[in-house]
Amino acid sequence: MTGLILKLAPSERVLINGAVIENGDRRAKLSIRTPNANILRLKDAIHPDKASTPVARVCYICQLILTGEVDAKEGHQQLLLGIEQLSQVFYDRDSRAILTGATNHTISKSYYHALKQLRELLPREARLFAAKQP
Repeated sequence: MTGLILKLAPSERVLINGAVIENGDRRAKLSIRTPNANILRLKDAIHPDKASTPVARVCYICQLILTGEVDAKEGHQQLLLGIEQLSQVFYDRDSRAILTGATNHTISKSYYHALKQLRELLPREARLFAAKQP
């Protein structure tokens, strides 16, 4: 089976190619067969006001690509640049693997998977900021 499999919780909402789809009152599994479909789980969406850290900003760029709110070519370049900048800070083996995965997904225009990978860095970033607090 090819494509993306989305497992949705009851009442979970997802944006697919600009259309908001809300699940019913039971768990559901959707198989997205269309390659390069723009998909964003709304529970994962980052509000522009919350994109205040480097990782959140890169996630937000990826989100803008998925929602079609930015030119795909320009967004693609900004996303690659953002991932490169993050690689200057996150240089441990696990973070490198996450960034490599995000880069590979971005290159193949699998932005949903790139966002999923990048979100794994959010807790790491929060720990770094917490460690720098006096």
